Amino acid sequence: MNVLLIGSGGREHALAWKLAQSPLLDTLYAAPGNPGIANCATLVPLEVTDHAAVVRFCAEHRVKLVVVGPEAPLVAGLADDLRAAGVATFGPSAAAAQLEGSKGYTKDLCREADIPTAGYVRVTDLDTALNALSPFSLPVVIKADGLAAGKGVTVAMDRAEAEGALAAIFEKPGGEAVIEEFLAGEEASLFVLTDGVSLLPFGSAQDHKRVGDGDTGPNTGGMGAYSPAPVLTPALEKLAIETIVAPTVRAMAARGTPYSGVLYAGLMLTDRGPKLIEYNARFGDPECQVLMARLDSDLLPVLLAVAQGTLAQVEPPVFSDDSALTVVMAAPGYPGTPETGRPIGGIDAAEATGATVFHAGTRSEGAGVVTAGGRVLAVTGRGADVTAAQGAAYRAVDALDFPGFCRRDIGWREVAREAAMKD
Repeated sequence: MNVLLIGSGGREHALAWKLAQSPLLDTLYAAPGNPGIANCATLVPLEVTDHAAVVRFCAEHRVKLVVVGPEAPLVAGLADDLRAAGVATFGPSAAAAQLEGSKGYTKDLCREADIPTAGYVRVTDLDTALNALSPFSLPVVIKADGLAAGKGVTVAMDRAEAEGALAAIFEKPGGEAVIEEFLAGEEASLFVLTDGVSLLPFGSAQDHKRVGDGDTGPNTGGMGAYSPAPVLTPALEKLAIETIVAPTVRAMAARGTPYSGVLYAGLMLTDRGPKLIEYNARFGDPECQVLMARLDSDLLPVLLAVAQGTLAQVEPPVFSDDSALTVVMAAPGYPGTPETGRPIGGIDAAEATGATVFHAGTRSEGAGVVTAGGRVLAVTGRGADVTAAQGAAYRAVDALDFPGFCRRDIGWREVAREAAMKD
């Protein structure tokens, strides 16, 4: 079958890399793609905000399935328009994508469906927000309500930092925010596929959001990840599905906005059990890279079953017992304004170590590639445990000729736990 993949980041390269391995695939198209995706798909110059053009392309090229990678086209309703034209689409409707598109929407749904999450207040102006801060103890979490590419969250350690975060959100008209109780514990990411009725667990991961080693500095879109996340034990995963994910899917169906796609639950593992931090309406980036690196079975039929509403009929995915770990290579200046146009070398040498290098913010220039964004590459290794996967990833990192930087401690919590178990 012919498949169209929407997106241009590291997540989409990982999806393209895995989809290209399917014996069911005829042609994989990608719009707009990137130089790495071009190695496993045919890039097409589609403007993905022009939904009619995407629909026409699918008709002209007999596309049976569209896989929408990033969140913005989902919130904009691309999946709705494709489905209206009879094209099977992996990704939720615009109404269902509000689980990511509006943090306030998700918090209200949690309250209505009795889903465990942090206490919160929704605010729509600065004066109300400043008054609403007082009942919250410190630290306190400030979240911009809309899409923020993983960077719209501030964990404020004092009142001044919280006020500054709120002032930034309400600097422009139309700002909305959520003020949240700070949850203590360790974070983990749980992925579940659903067609709106059936649920299929699809692995776990742990992301590293802060820019610096030791989880220091500002939040980013993600500086690295590993999978699985052993801290999310089978018992905790089962509990999270029963108390968080399944009630969400039921509540969305009851609202008349059934959720179809991947539901990415960001969880805090508290001493009172898992609590929902937030939902994403797509695979994470860089979590997708480690999930695809571990997926040993065919991705295409599972995504097609989600899109066609037949998820209950497919075999569960098979993941390797190995761990996978990815290190994000960032451009100078990130997470502020990144330096673009800087040459990147050594990708072949890095992959010769056995790792996989997924492109994110790159573009072709002459015979090579250069930086074209903040998060540029995701260097991904596999190993028998997180320690071994970390070693494989950093061996590949060291083979690169890269103009930017990376964290040198991705996986540090689990590496420390593994070392303690060996002592």
